[in-house]
Amino acid sequence: MDVPLWLALLVVGVLGVKLIRPPWWLIAVLLVGGYLLADSLLAPVVDAVLK
Repeated sequence: MDVPLWLALLVVGVLGVKLIRPPWWLIAVLLVGGYLLADSLLAPVVDAVLK
């Protein structure tokens, strides 16, 4: 069964929010921070560290 990555991330995110109930500001900071980091000059460094 092939599941698109965006669908898997959406399901995990919704379940995480429902089960853990983090504050909404923390969710917004993580989403915006991740988006900005992925489009920055640090993206290759983060990619190398995570691999």
